[in-house]
Amino acid sequence: MEQPDVDEPVFLISAAAELAGMHAQTLRQYDRLGLVVPRRRPGGGRRYSLRDVATLREVQRMSQEEGINLAGIKRILHLAHEVQRLEREVERLRPRADTGSRVFTTGPTGNVVIVERGRRGRRDEGRAVVVWTAQAD
Repeated sequence: MEQPDVDEPVFLISAAAELAGMHAQTLRQYDRLGLVVPRRRPGGGRRYSLRDVATLREVQRMSQEEGINLAGIKRILHLAHEVQRLEREVERLRPRADTGSRVFTTGPTGNVVIVERGRRGRRDEGRAVVVWTAQAD
């Protein structure tokens, strides 16, 4: 059996509110505050995913059980997303780094790029910082 796509926006605001145990007006407020921002249909209607519903439940838990205000919750959610992004970046870089290629540079957008030994980063990418590390034998 195929697993459902947790990011597919399938729930109307009324269904998402019921699944999260909240009032629809609370979901609208969270949307305005940027806590849980659903996708929009062409007509402007909100559509929530299973991941959105889980986040709504987590927001409610942090607010009610932990006593965290909405600004704090927004910061926590932002940092959690940033951690996930960095973990994906580490996983992307790990296979290349483990093969002995130990030269990294950053481009103008701040993305980390691996440069093969004996090569230089491209100059047309703007200024870059290159960090050399010693290879353990």
